[in-house]
Amino acid sequence: MPYIRLVTTADISPAQQQQLKSGLARATELIPGKTESKLMLELDGGKVMFFQGEQRPLAYVDAKFSGPTDFADRARFTEAVFALCADVLAIPASSVYLTYTRFDEWGTGGTLKGR
Repeated sequence: MPYIRLVTTADISPAQQQQLKSGLARATELIPGKTESKLMLELDGGKVMFFQGEQRPLAYVDAKFSGPTDFADRARFTEAVFALCADVLAIPASSVYLTYTRFDEWGTGGTLKGR
C-alpha cells in the first residue's frame, strides 16, 4: 500500500489535482509491484512553509511503501516526482524535498497485515 502526501505552498487547482494524481500514480508504478489501485494520495496545497528561516515556494513529499524496493527504482520515482512538481506546480527541484519510508506491516479492514 503506497501512501504519498504532498504538501506545498502552491495553491492546487482541481485540474492540477488530477495532473498530480495521474503523475504520482505513474511515478509509483516505476517501482515494481506498486500500482495506482493500491495508492493512497493526500494533496495539501496553499500552505505557509519556511526553510532555512525563509518563507518561499516549497514542496515536501512524504512517500511510504510496503516491502523492500531497489535503490534504482526509488531514484527513478524521486526524479519523476521532482519533475512533476516542476511541471505542475512550477516549484523547481531545488525547492522540493522528499522522504521515502518502507514498512512491512500495516492495518486495514480492522486487522494487521504484513508481508
